[in-house]
Amino acid sequence: MNLGAAVGAWLDALDPAGRATATFPFDDAERFVWAYTPGERAGLALADMRPEQRAAAMRVVDAAMSPRGAAEVAAVIALESILGALEREQGHSGWRRRDPERYWFAVFGDPVGAGPWSWRVGGHHLAVHMTVLDGRVVASTPSFLGANPAVVPGGPRAGSRVLTGEETLARGLLERLPVAAREVAVVDPVAPPDIRSGHGVRADLDSIPAGIGHADLPPDAQAGLERLIRHYLGRAPDDVAAGAWERVVRAGLDRLTFAWAGSAEPGRGHYYAVRGPTLLIEYDNTQNGANHIHAVWRDLEDDWGEDTLAAHYRTAHRRQAGTFRATPDDYHPSAVNAAPARSRVDRGPARTRPASAARRS
Repeated sequence: MNLGAAVGAWLDALDPAGRATATFPFDDAERFVWAYTPGERAGLALADMRPEQRAAAMRVVDAAMSPRGAAEVAAVIALESILGALEREQGHSGWRRRDPERYWFAVFGDPVGAGPWSWRVGGHHLAVHMTVLDGRVVASTPSFLGANPAVVPGGPRAGSRVLTGEETLARGLLERLPVAAREVAVVDPVAPPDIRSGHGVRADLDSIPAGIGHADLPPDAQAGLERLIRHYLGRAPDDVAAGAWERVVRAGLDRLTFAWAGSAEPGRGHYYAVRGPTLLIEYDNTQNGANHIHAVWRDLEDDWGEDTLAAHYRTAHRRQAGTFRATPDDYHPSAVNAAPARSRVDRGPARTRPASAARRS
């Protein structure tokens, strides 16, 4: 089933109230809101769906992601129950907020209409956005997956991991580096406490380290860096991932950089960043005794599909006088966690978006 059909089937399964909660105009500022910390999101929560509606919602995930990506999304959601049990055993007062039903699905625009539309799922350690134009997925970022615990410490699932390639591929790359190259790539002996690009409309690049360039790596390390990048892109279906990789290649493999911070020893806090003209990947595993992963993929030109959409509008759909279509530049990143501003099109009373929780999670 393609994404449009899956989204349509899910929406058709909802009652009018649920559909109204789940859907927004495409030009709503809420489309540019994302977070990975605990807290409520706009949209319809799994908790507010009947079993058949939840099943339809997860079929949307299957259609939106690669098989591996869909499995990782389902595993991130399921991990909330394990985290809640661990925090309850440890006496944390907030363990009740760890709930696999606290994930919200939202649709922006009309999946069966002629214009662009997008789909989003979000909750703790999960933020996936897909933008569709002319029946084709044109953007699959921002894309965030996280895992706490990264390795389940006990119980029936002891030793299991939700996200593996993000760490193992990066460690393999680091181990391939000659001593001189590693001295350039490792930018700090201490890893930062979280990803540095934030969760704004635009990725904050001010403190992203450069490290070592692709051109300065030996051939086996160059191949390792490319495998790492394609692992992140592989969250998306094959055709979408292939298009994203083509964008990276067109921008220049020689302009990619890889930086590592923190310990090279497994089980110790570590961080890395991969950056290119169009790409940012960040990974951090420092919290909870370095057993808590944050891993994000951003397209520095085409998050939300805005670069593609802008080109589309320039060539095929010129704006009509007096109309308005929101873009990320209409909303300052500092405001993304506030209640979304209303666009200049009157859509009635504003929906209130609950304030999100603190960054660390």
